[in-house]
Amino acid sequence: MEKIYTCPMHPEVESDKPNSCPKCGMDLELKGKDLKQGHKRHDSKSEHADHHNHHEMMVKDFKKRFFFSLVLTIPILILSPLVQEFLGFEISFIGDKYLLFALSAIVFFYGGWPFLKGIVEELRKRQPGMMTLIALAISVAFLYSTAVVFGLRGKFFFWELATLIDIMLLGHWIEMRSIMGASKALESLAKLIPSKAHLVKEDGTIIDVSVSELLVDNIVLVKPGGKIPADGVVVKGETSVNEAMLTGESKPVSKKIEDQVIGGSINGQGAVNVKIAHTGKDSYISQVINLVKQAQASKSKTQDFANKAAMWLTIVSISIGVMTLLFWLYFGKDFAFAVERMATVMVITCPHALGLAIPLVVSVSTSLSAQNGLLIRNRMAFERAKELQVIVFDKTGTLTKGEFGITDIISLNQYKEEEILSYAASLDVNSEHPIAKGILKKAKEKGVEIKEVQGFKYIPGKGVQGTIDGKEAKIVGYNYLKEKGIEANNPEISELSKQGKTVSYLFLEDEIIGAIALADLIREESKEAIDKLKSMGIKNMMLTGDNKEVAKWVADELGLDDFFAGVLPNEKSEVIRKIQSQGLKVAMVGDGVNDAPALAQADVGVAIGAGTDVAIESADIILVRNDPRDVASIILLAKATFIKMQQNLFWATGYNIVAIPLAAGLLYNYGILLSPAIGAVFMSLSTIIVAINARFLSIGK
Repeated sequence: MEKIYTCPMHPEVESDKPNSCPKCGMDLELKGKDLKQGHKRHDSKSEHADHHNHHEMMVKDFKKRFFFSLVLTIPILILSPLVQEFLGFEISFIGDKYLLFALSAIVFFYGGWPFLKGIVEELRKRQPGMMTLIALAISVAFLYSTAVVFGLRGKFFFWELATLIDIMLLGHWIEMRSIMGASKALESLAKLIPSKAHLVKEDGTIIDVSVSELLVDNIVLVKPGGKIPADGVVVKGETSVNEAMLTGESKPVSKKIEDQVIGGSINGQGAVNVKIAHTGKDSYISQVINLVKQAQASKSKTQDFANKAAMWLTIVSISIGVMTLLFWLYFGKDFAFAVERMATVMVITCPHALGLAIPLVVSVSTSLSAQNGLLIRNRMAFERAKELQVIVFDKTGTLTKGEFGITDIISLNQYKEEEILSYAASLDVNSEHPIAKGILKKAKEKGVEIKEVQGFKYIPGKGVQGTIDGKEAKIVGYNYLKEKGIEANNPEISELSKQGKTVSYLFLEDEIIGAIALADLIREESKEAIDKLKSMGIKNMMLTGDNKEVAKWVADELGLDDFFAGVLPNEKSEVIRKIQSQGLKVAMVGDGVNDAPALAQADVGVAIGAGTDVAIESADIILVRNDPRDVASIILLAKATFIKMQQNLFWATGYNIVAIPLAAGLLYNYGILLSPAIGAVFMSLSTIIVAINARFLSIGK
């Protein structure tokens, strides 16, 4: 298998050889080495610790080169004739120019090494860029000054060379620190997993083991306040869990037996036993980290534009630099002056900031989305999210909870709602029917009394009955009424039936005292999500396999713009295609299972409620939580990301309009002239602004 090497700082840089990055000079690392070679254990925590350490080493390297060069720059400045003349002092001794040359040579080869190494890589790939310009500028300055030392008539250019290298190293050092800060959100995910776990052995004894030793189906004890060591299922106890760092859910999430928990989340007040479900590369955190890395490395339309612009800017820079040299030589200036103008042009037009403008925003936005439970699998699709005009939601499990629950209680004959619920729940307490479970859940929420039932028996296919407080009670469906010829002449009940809801009738001593309507419950968050999307000018539609009455009820409750009922799973993609044929940009939001064809057909496919299963191949974006409000968050983040990209492109290139003419000496007759060092300050400043601006990205409201 062919080996691919990539830069940890610039994932878009790839090579088939372990060269250095042409953008930052870092050594390229083998892409996906843990997966391809197979001889390393996949440990997301250790892998990202190594990655982080590598970043720190590079920051330290630039810092070391900067301070070393800065120290040598002081005697270079003191020994430079032009500086002495400007400050009004003179220091000269035998061999002073050779000492100046030696010190400058050290700064050139040691401080300038990342740039000299980078030009080789850029020219080898035929992609001249930042390193080419810097290397050309410092090389011309050094070689010309060296020639002057050894006999050529002219001026020394050593102090400009040294200060230029100092400023470029300082800019790189600050920039790389900013990049590290941008990636810390992702690195922090790997640190969430604790190093130790309390393993519960078969005999009930508890021993402390390394998390790396845990196996699927092991039982671990998680104490109050402790971190859950791996993805799993609660098998004993109840608690609440803080998942804020993993899913963005700010409130503690209650957990009971059979509920899933995510490794790295923080346990609340209750002790629980957790059965391990995923470890290592299969864990939620590992999958999230891998998805984030893939998204950060994936192609971007804006990045493609920036890369092409950077290459052309380099070519333009070299061309203008050469023309500047020839111009000043033609008009009688000495070679030293002309070379200085050329070097300043090359430095100030260096496309470093342009090369970083997009990758930095991509890195921050992808890490930010992961922190909020929004996992980007397809970068291009994410960028398209800013253009969405229609959101099509699946109904069951997306806009609704996917579980039967009470929506209405109709009281007849002056009975209170609580009394009706109490009778119904008492009759259903021993039933496993979905309707019965929905009624019991509501009764528990309301805290109503569950009465003792005597003579309980089923009415096959129709309901249940029994004696409560000496009175015969029964709860039945419409088929019972039809069989007995009973009519429930009540407009409210008739309306519930028209909405497609399942209506159960409560009888007491053969008299209907109330009705309970049940349906797939609409999520509390769905209304807020639809309202938010509408405020953004986006149309909202719904797809469902349910009948038209049920679909209309949900659509009316939420204020949807349109709905499609009775649609089979294999027909959903055709509905999406028809909407697209109207020239609209469409996103499909579903559960990622039977919605797969529709997710793939849509301009943006969003899988909602993935939980710990984040590997949904048909989706472009995965929402960890069952919360449709996150769809609006994705669109807001996509728009905010695009704005940041535009801002960074402006900061990376806009200053050139003013800087290039000044660098070339346009205002020389007015006493305004930029040195290469000042040019480097301008260039470095734009790079630092781009790096800092990217870090201010937020999802917005």
